[in-house]
Amino acid sequence: MEQLILHLIGDYLTQTDWMAKNKTSKIWIAALHSAVYSVPFLLLSPSILALTVIFSTHVLIDRYRLARFVIYAKNKVTEPSLQWCDACKTGYHKDTPSWLATMLFIIADNTMHLTINYASLRWL
Repeated sequence: MEQLILHLIGDYLTQTDWMAKNKTSKIWIAALHSAVYSVPFLLLSPSILALTVIFSTHVLIDRYRLARFVIYAKNKVTEPSLQWCDACKTGYHKDTPSWLATMLFIIADNTMHLTINYASLRWL
């Protein structure tokens, strides 16, 4: 439960609007957001390796919007005709209602972060 709360604090309460808008365009902004995101995890006394994995994967997932690739791959299995050019924004077809694609993207992104954080805190 602590890990979930720290994720929510780091990804939602401490992330400024400026960070959210710009982290996908500049790596240093993604790194700044990820550094601020990682600070609350110090409360769990993780190893340096665990904190490094949490920080670095957060940078990569957010900067390159990696959740969209996971979503696209999942959707491609059941929709073989789905083309990347029609799904590159969120991983969902461009005809998917924007609100739905955005919410499902956010859920996939959070799932990726939480899974990596859990594994890092548990095994590193």
